[in-house]
Amino acid sequence: MSRNRVRAAAAAGALLAGALTACSGSGDDDGSVTIKLLEYQKARADVIEPLIPEFERAMARRGQEVKVELIADTLTDDQFRTKITQQLHSGSAPDVIDMGGTNVTGLAGAGYLLKLDEYLDGWDGWDQYYASVKDGVRQPDGGYYSLPHEASVQSLFYRKDVLERLGVDTSQPRTWDELIGRMKQVRAETGEAPMVLPAGTAWGAGSWSEGLLPIVAGTGSTLYDAESRKWTLESEGLSAAFDLYAELIEDGLLPARDLQNPNPWEPTKYQKFPEGTITVAAQGSWGWKYDWGPEGAAPIENVREKVGVWDYPALVPGTEPYSVSGGGYGYSVSAESGHPDAAAELVKWLSSGVPLAKQLTAVGAVSPRKDLSGTAPYKDEPTLLEAERKLPGTVQPLLGDGQDQVSQAVPTAELVSGDADGGEAADDFAEEAEELLGRPRVAK
Repeated sequence: MSRNRVRAAAAAGALLAGALTACSGSGDDDGSVTIKLLEYQKARADVIEPLIPEFERAMARRGQEVKVELIADTLTDDQFRTKITQQLHSGSAPDVIDMGGTNVTGLAGAGYLLKLDEYLDGWDGWDQYYASVKDGVRQPDGGYYSLPHEASVQSLFYRKDVLERLGVDTSQPRTWDELIGRMKQVRAETGEAPMVLPAGTAWGAGSWSEGLLPIVAGTGSTLYDAESRKWTLESEGLSAAFDLYAELIEDGLLPARDLQNPNPWEPTKYQKFPEGTITVAAQGSWGWKYDWGPEGAAPIENVREKVGVWDYPALVPGTEPYSVSGGGYGYSVSAESGHPDAAAELVKWLSSGVPLAKQLTAVGAVSPRKDLSGTAPYKDEPTLLEAERKLPGTVQPLLGDGQDQVSQAVPTAELVSGDADGGEAADDFAEEAEELLGRPRVAK
């Protein structure tokens, strides 16, 4: 047995030592219980598949015959949302669903997901989770309907090698004015727009989650109030963020034409950043693996030597540079599952020890737990460990039910095309978001 398999077995035994002694549901004809696990991204399904027999053996050692059926259904995010909503509504959903945190609030609010608090309370693994991760997945009713098995840190990635060659300062910029000054230096040398923030219609929800939201998050302006469950659509932070976009576009620092491309990430993050033409890109920690790593969409040779990471600079007076922690993927259990206890055991096992370390390494995600930095293969990923060290001090934007509608209202397309200035875009956003949310969900 390999060293990793020995560690996996040990971790499973420790985890299951405090597990429930029985699983709900009638079970199969042979006395076993079968639970279904949905993975809709191939990379995640590929790493989960070989872990399933290990979990089944660990449960067998406890006297529980639990079988796991992996449903590897490769879908786009939109396809997944449509399909899982239909399945949950009809009562035909898998027992365990692996999905991004943005999907959880609406599905939990509709009563489709099982509240996991009773399974997390008293579980020593839950004590290891970072407070910012817990805060990010806590739902408006105060409960937990998803166990996150990853976290992300969003920052500004920069081409250290290119900036050094051009004689541009690579130290952490304290303010956006300071960063804009450096980007003007780059543009003067290259004649090209030197940075990219997600924007425009084609970037979809990313224009909000990876573009505007991280900038607003560091301004101190509240977007969502959990107590009243209402959104604030007009604030100093939102106005400042829209004005920043307008300034960057007017100064030719954002590639407006590329942002109107049907796939704007292709010419920007996957072509010009690897080439070094674009020198700064807003990105999450997953970029080290998915985008620019050796097996990524656009590999950069010796990426760790050529690319560095800055915090977002301060935008409004009284604030400091910061990074943003984002919700990664988590495991939820269907409220209609016939075997919730077995499903919860699978969820906890996959979110611990070597099984978790293998998943994080495969997808390039940051550990949501404090106790994984010494566990292989995660311990051998210096860029992820560096991002994790930032996690306790990151800004966690408070969001709630309706964030899908809010993301649809971000009108950076008008900014990109030059049809609106920052103030007009902010007004359009507030008007459109209120229409999509409904007036009762908007603070006045």
